[in-house]
Amino acid sequence: MTSLKSNPSEGGNEALSEPERRRRRSVHEKLAIVQETLEPGVTVLEVARRHEVNPNQVSAWRKQYQDGTLAPHNIGEALVPASQLAAAMNEIRELQRLLGKKTQEAEILKEATEYTPSSSSDCALHHSALGRL
Repeated sequence: MTSLKSNPSEGGNEALSEPERRRRRSVHEKLAIVQETLEPGVTVLEVARRHEVNPNQVSAWRKQYQDGTLAPHNIGEALVPASQLAAAMNEIRELQRLLGKKTQEAEILKEATEYTPSSSSDCALHHSALGRL
């Protein structure tokens, strides 16, 4: 199959005897290309032309990089976008805060039971088991 490829440097079209094949780039190559686009004064178009990649593809890799989905990983390892990771970390911090609060409440109840008669301590323990304080 013969196709034409525009070759602007020579002012014409270049005939190709075989169809062009897409080049598969490793994650490390993609990261290197994205890193180049993050340099001050460098445009996506310049980097794309230098590496013979469509500028839209480079922009897509940049977005993946910003989302945290363009990163080297082990095969079979689940990838999580950076936004989901941040949300999970916030949830963990909140749960740790709540756990600390409940631990402190349990210690206060334990101390209170040591200073009160046994009938009230049963009541305090009963309320703590129900989650009421």
